[in-house]
Amino acid sequence: MYLKLLHSSTRLHPRAWDFVQLTRLDKPIGILLLLWPTLMALWIAGKGAPSVANVVIFSLGVILMRSAGCVINDFADRNFDGHVQRTRERPLASGRVSPREAAIAFAALVAVSFVLVLLTNLPTILLSFGALAIAALYPFMKRYTYYPQVVLGAAFSWGIPMAFTAETGSVPAEAWLLFCFNVLWTVAYDTYYAMADREDDLKIGVKSTAILFGDADRAIIAILQGLALFCLVLAAARFELGFPFYFGLLLAAGCFVWQNRLSATRDRQLCFAAFLHNHWAGLAIFAGTVLHYLLA
Repeated sequence: MYLKLLHSSTRLHPRAWDFVQLTRLDKPIGILLLLWPTLMALWIAGKGAPSVANVVIFSLGVILMRSAGCVINDFADRNFDGHVQRTRERPLASGRVSPREAAIAFAALVAVSFVLVLLTNLPTILLSFGALAIAALYPFMKRYTYYPQVVLGAAFSWGIPMAFTAETGSVPAEAWLLFCFNVLWTVAYDTYYAMADREDDLKIGVKSTAILFGDADRAIIAILQGLALFCLVLAAARFELGFPFYFGLLLAAGCFVWQNRLSATRDRQLCFAAFLHNHWAGLAIFAGTVLHYLLA
């Protein structure tokens, strides 16, 4: 249904679908993986009743900044994506969108995102510059370090302190436990993503945690997921979250076990499926957060 709506909305312009694919709006998994922890932080910061305005601002901001991140990522990888089986048909790699058009699209998305941030408060506005810097830096890291997933984790987690400043004007120390959870979780699921491209990345010289971890990849992912859940247990104690939240963590743990079993053969399609499945883990944790406050 979502894809049908996108297709129907792009019929007015013959090139509209190229830009939908450039921003990955046709593949909303990235939006969801970014949205669930951001909303979780908003709910906790607002003690179960976050500002409606902030929920709208951050939800739209997630869509816009994830789209901007995809554009700058493809811009940075335009000379690499054509050599990777999964990405060779992307608009920049295939020449359907020019680098200049991509740069303009990135600038426009960032500008609209900044307008949204201006509707919050000064601490949130100041933090937004850090979000932009990390988002712009991430795509280039795979050339220099085997830890680009850590930079992505920071980019995907930056909305958490911003959610607290938007709701309360400051970031309490315990909020950084949520930040650490999301960095660890992002590194874990993006390693599954990188495992799907590992053979191609080795050929073209691109670095990733999947290459760094080697045969220990699934074991390290399991450790990272365990540490991520442990951070949430510590955060739950600090924020006095109850049984529904812990039940959400239990469901997420079940998702992680299933992903580990799914990726046992390291087949690229199954590794990608394990990556996609993390949406359900994030949804379980967010749902547990909401239920805690509804039942409190």
